[in-house]
Amino acid sequence: MTGERGFRAAFRVPGPRAAFRACGFRALRLTLGLVAAALLAGCATGTTEAAPGTPGTPEASAATDPVATPDPSRAPTGRTPGGTLLVADFGSDTVTFVDPGRDGSGEGGAPIASVKVGTAPYGLVVGEDGLAWVATAEGVAVVDTRKRTRLALVPYATESGPVTTGEYRGGGMGIALAPDGDHVYVGVNVPGGDGTVEVIDTATREVTGTAPVGMRPFDVDVSPDGREVYATDHDSFDVTAVDAASLETRRMEVAPYGTEGGLGSWLKPHYAVVRPADGRLLLPFEGERLAVLDPRTGEVTIERMTADTHQHGAALAPDGTLLVVGTGPIGSDDEDPSLTVRTPDGAERVVPLDGPHEDVAVSKDGRTAYVTGGFTRDGYWNGITVVDLDDGKSEPVRLKAGNRPLGITVL
Repeated sequence: MTGERGFRAAFRVPGPRAAFRACGFRALRLTLGLVAAALLAGCATGTTEAAPGTPGTPEASAATDPVATPDPSRAPTGRTPGGTLLVADFGSDTVTFVDPGRDGSGEGGAPIASVKVGTAPYGLVVGEDGLAWVATAEGVAVVDTRKRTRLALVPYATESGPVTTGEYRGGGMGIALAPDGDHVYVGVNVPGGDGTVEVIDTATREVTGTAPVGMRPFDVDVSPDGREVYATDHDSFDVTAVDAASLETRRMEVAPYGTEGGLGSWLKPHYAVVRPADGRLLLPFEGERLAVLDPRTGEVTIERMTADTHQHGAALAPDGTLLVVGTGPIGSDDEDPSLTVRTPDGAERVVPLDGPHEDVAVSKDGRTAYVTGGFTRDGYWNGITVVDLDDGKSEPVRLKAGNRPLGITVL
């Protein structure tokens, strides 16, 4: 690593992104009173939000990008075909089934059906039985993806306040399924406080336990052996490991840029993936640093990344290739939105994206990435960008899909 970035990394000198802590204005060395005022204004904690239709807000963005209406004539009359995409429509109370087009390339694809699930769905996961578990503000919806119908809504045991929408709403966020399919684990956000991971028995569809975790559990993952559950706690700069049997917890700080700025910092963990080979968690930060967390010891090592952009969603391809969504700049030296394609040996290809995106899924054969355009902040669009992972020269394909789609999976 050379140049200014290499110098900062080697000597831990704060760079431009560090100057953007506390809502991007840390460089001004705001007084404590001004920081508190910014937080109360919703800059970092989201206690208030701009009125719908205000220029630059998600609602204003959506107004210029109409939702694609599913075409019933394209929907299969029998079971939903394998390879169909399922997205969580954070901008509505539905999930949308999407035909990925010819050979999954996005060409000629379109939404085929939507199913009501609950307010502001965020993450989702699908089991081998074809049931999807969708984290909404109201509870976890159970959807039969083969018949495209909701079967149940499992209410949360955690009190997370009134059912609302928006980036900082209470209720379910990250969600994961145990390897044996017997339990679902959902991270529940409690606005203004620590969250929980709730355990749902997939047979009875009831919450059977809760475990305390950090603030805003953006993502939830499970160890390859199913013995531990990991909540990526966005606003507390850590990952909480939950013992799947006892529900005992331990917190591990993951803050390669430090924790200065607190709730106002941009430089927090968002999404993680668990590497099957060794059980370590991979957490990307700012297109500059990949934090590799060993959950057995809590030790974090840092590997260099090259996209230089604020990052959110992450996924692993079958061959171990790491995909990371770059949402766009938060500082003057940051690069535009992108998808990082990082091979197991650390080599990276950065694919430019048109506008902010949020999450990513990979086709079963590992040849195609599907990146949702929903984004948790402003600038989102109602669709999916399809990236050919084998052909580095082909242009990504934009596919209309859903209403502010966040979570995504391939059926």
